[in-house]
Amino acid sequence: MESFFVSVVAAVLLILMSFTYFLSSGPRRKLPPGPYPLPIIGNMLQLGRQPHHTFAKLSKQYGPLMSIHLGSLYTVVVSSPEMAKEILHKHGQVFSGRTNAQAVHACDHDKRSIVFLPASNSWREMRKICKEHLFSHQSLEAGEGLRRWKLQQLLGYVQRCCDGGRAVDIREAAFITTFNLMSATLFSIQATEFDSKVTREFREIIEGVASIVGVANFADYFPILKPFDLQGIKGKAEASLGKLREKVEGYLNQRLESRKANPDAPKKTDFLETLVDIMEADESGHFTKDHLIHLLMDLLVGGSDTNSTTIEWIMSELVMNPDKLAKVKEELKSVVGEKKVVPESEMARLPYLQAVIKEVLRYHPPGPLLLPRKAESDQQLNGGYFIPKGTQVLINMWAIGRDPTIWKNPDSFEPERFLDQNIDFKGQDFELIPFGSGRRLCPGVPLANRMLHMTTATLVHNFDWKLEDATAAAADHRGELNGLADRRAAPLRILPIKSLM
Repeated sequence: MESFFVSVVAAVLLILMSFTYFLSSGPRRKLPPGPYPLPIIGNMLQLGRQPHHTFAKLSKQYGPLMSIHLGSLYTVVVSSPEMAKEILHKHGQVFSGRTNAQAVHACDHDKRSIVFLPASNSWREMRKICKEHLFSHQSLEAGEGLRRWKLQQLLGYVQRCCDGGRAVDIREAAFITTFNLMSATLFSIQATEFDSKVTREFREIIEGVASIVGVANFADYFPILKPFDLQGIKGKAEASLGKLREKVEGYLNQRLESRKANPDAPKKTDFLETLVDIMEADESGHFTKDHLIHLLMDLLVGGSDTNSTTIEWIMSELVMNPDKLAKVKEELKSVVGEKKVVPESEMARLPYLQAVIKEVLRYHPPGPLLLPRKAESDQQLNGGYFIPKGTQVLINMWAIGRDPTIWKNPDSFEPERFLDQNIDFKGQDFELIPFGSGRRLCPGVPLANRMLHMTTATLVHNFDWKLEDATAAAADHRGELNGLADRRAAPLRILPIKSLM
């Protein structure tokens, strides 16, 4: 105990000395302005439960490029499209690194994950594989029938709820739909069912992974605390990621055993088959079994959690704004008539639906601070500001989306704003980059684009909707839960009513 106390005291003194030196040397290097940090803890007491809200307020005082000290972790917060473009586009290679939370180190996920790896050869190879074999236009066109089938299953479930007078938990329904789509695409299986106990297990695993990555962990700000896991975050991450890895590795082992037992059997057409072929043909050892497993883990979490969270926000905003919901219904009726599942080819003829999706992504970006970047080398920015190597960089998309100098009436839900603006969310318009931009742009944007539009169209076109509990609606609608995606604090439960169309 005495040696531990001495170690802690020595570490605190070392941090304090480093902190003092950093402050004294800062002005000579013209670091971005920011609130004055307290010794050792920096600005941590100012964060609150919703850091993106806090950073937005502070940026009004200190500007769109702001210094924040989180313990020993020096951070720069970006709050304007112009600075985001300079960081992510002009200097994209310098700011292509990641500052990975301790939770991401569970199961060595940081060493294999396409999301958290640095921009290395392995990372580039995995992105290339995803782009060419999973998210290419040809692959997505080939998968339309599968997506239509999953939307028909969703439609059948909502119809049963409608017939029985039951409310639909939109988050759960969207999760099952997107998770089954991903599991069918990746493994040729339907992992779960509506009204199934298995759903709860998978959802707990996926949401467990997604939420634990976004939890504030003192060990990330004070490295001396990492061995102790005082908040139990590393343990929870090991449990959640371990369960997910076990599931994925089980699917992989079944496939390997099946191929070994029946080498002449026709190959499946899913993504796992492609990955196994690539792994077995790779003589360099760059794409190993571990890389394959962690890539599939990333795709399952990213493909189901973010999409289901965004669909819940879409339906929440539409139900809370009946006039907007009526406009979407009228547009769908005029374009697709009595078709139950809207063909993806009709998406271009649905400008108001597209505007609704963009407005939700502006108003409720799934990752309000995106995923953290890290400066891989020293970099001088326009205005003379110096960003030291190792700096964590956060892009505050929530602040950019609520900035009145960019958006008229930014605190109002107004899809109409996008009807006369040529702005999209695919990484080129820095006013709206909820999925990132540049070399770290989320590779799944093309699939997310289709699923968000078509799932919303299926739910809105076939049913009218009303809140199960109207008295708590306004308070529930405002609540947020921070994690990998920013979810509604209270699940959206709404009653489907047969639409007369």
